[in-house]
Amino acid sequence: ERTGNLDIVTVALNRLADGIAPGLDLSNLPHIRSVYERCTRMSVPQRQPYSGDLVFTAFSGSHQDAIKKGMDRRKGYADHEIPWEVPYLLIDPQDIGRTYESIVRINAQSGKGGVAHVLSRDYDIELPKPMQPDLGHVVNEVADKCGRELSSKEIYDVFMDEFVRPAQPLTLERTSYEFLDSQDPARSVRCRAVVRLNGTERETEGEGNGPISAFAHGLEAQGWRDFRLTDFHEHAIGQGVDTEAMAYIQIELEDGRHFWGAGMDTNIDLAGTKALVAAYNRSRRA
Repeated sequence: ERTGNLDIVTVALNRLADGIAPGLDLSNLPHIRSVYERCTRMSVPQRQPYSGDLVFTAFSGSHQDAIKKGMDRRKGYADHEIPWEVPYLLIDPQDIGRTYESIVRINAQSGKGGVAHVLSRDYDIELPKPMQPDLGHVVNEVADKCGRELSSKEIYDVFMDEFVRPAQPLTLERTSYEFLDSQDPARSVRCRAVVRLNGTERETEGEGNGPISAFAHGLEAQGWRDFRLTDFHEHAIGQGVDTEAMAYIQIELEDGRHFWGAGMDTNIDLAGTKALVAAYNRSRRA
């Protein structure tokens, strides 16, 4: 008492972080805070340890990236199976009634890791690491223009509008398609498609070691040889009969520039061709 008032919440949760049970029930700290503020008519500062609004929030790109990596390492484990070791988070926010949604918040100073974390956490979208800087740059520009934080839904919309469904007018559109398995020993795939290039429909046919390469070779056969595929990733979104596939493709132009595109479909082959078309259209808007 002679050295100042002791914050019992901070002391108790510091002990909890050290693995020592404090003997106090702080599992619903937001409720305790609301009672305190109502009874005292005072407000808890935003950076107050454990109970402040922003105490579990990271805006810095380097902090967000470290938190994402720490949370990713915990995936696949039950909470009791491994100790809590997430950078910049002394304890698990859920142990005191806080949520993970507020950990990473995106503004113009946020990094690629934070954006990727939000899409992974809220939409099961696992961006390839080489693609993250591109999306992070686009999201930062939008946040800077808005002059505020972006919500999870706004980040998702930026991703969809920029990488999945680029804005009109589209240079390349795929109107119909057909994939046929070849009978040769190499088990190649043949693709027949009708595409629209700058408003003119053309039939294409190509063969490759998979649907995406076959579609790309069909475009090459029509004279579009100014790009090549350089990277490809895919994963499932959701489970059961409603599972969708997300595909990511990077292309390289003749001048050395790279562009990513993404495609979503219940058919992984179609998701891949959609990603290729999106990447091609993005390259023409640059």
